[in-house]
Amino acid sequence: MNHLPNAEPLLLRDDRDGIVTLTLNRPKAFNTLSRALMTELQTTLEAIAEDPAARVVVIAGSGPAFCAGHDLREMRADPSREAQQALFDQCSRLMLTLTRIPQPVIARVHGPAAAAGCQLVATCDLAVASEAAKFGTPGVKLGLFCSTPMVALTRAVGRKEAMRLLVTGDIVDAETARSIGLVNEVVAPDALDDAVAALAGKITAHSGTVVAIGKTAFYRQMELGLDEAYAYASGVMVENMMKQDAAEGIDAFLEKRPPVWRNG
Repeated sequence: MNHLPNAEPLLLRDDRDGIVTLTLNRPKAFNTLSRALMTELQTTLEAIAEDPAARVVVIAGSGPAFCAGHDLREMRADPSREAQQALFDQCSRLMLTLTRIPQPVIARVHGPAAAAGCQLVATCDLAVASEAAKFGTPGVKLGLFCSTPMVALTRAVGRKEAMRLLVTGDIVDAETARSIGLVNEVVAPDALDDAVAALAGKITAHSGTVVAIGKTAFYRQMELGLDEAYAYASGVMVENMMKQDAAEGIDAFLEKRPPVWRNG
């Protein structure tokens, strides 16, 4: 959604071998999540959700930062309660969409990810970071506690580590982020693309239908108590067993041959 005819697109898309890379493209603004950028990302993710050719989504950033959070200038331009409510409702909807689309989403974090940018990393299903990346929820230093980033952060890392980041506003390095569970892997900057591609490739090697079943079940069972989670997961397993790809995968294993996925 660009209002100037020659403006750079806010979101770049690259489709390759079932992997859709979406690059936040506000480098001069450190890829802050303006309303327009969130709208672009929301619309694109909703379209990807319906695209059977899309197997994995990668979220990346252009310029020096992955994402520095919300656009503070835009927020202050209209400080009304209505505008602020609309902004955070929009952001929350976007984060929920990331967890609800059938494709696994990988954050490719090459630089700083702060506040809502850290929330974006925590919300993605997986994350690979460069050694140059940094992470934090520094809103408390600005008088604005990172309450919506807190939702994703507390579901990605341990309670005490999440609280420490939230109440101190400290920025941590990539290795610390890995140690607390915020990212899966940390690699040298020049190895980041290969690491992301390798992870995405491992996912696309499997049945897209089965991966989608698993992603949906992963988030659903987390919301349930233990008894309910097992009852729900048992039903999911039964439904999964009724799929062509379950029969194919098991038969291929027993026959000692590679499976041929039908995504059904």
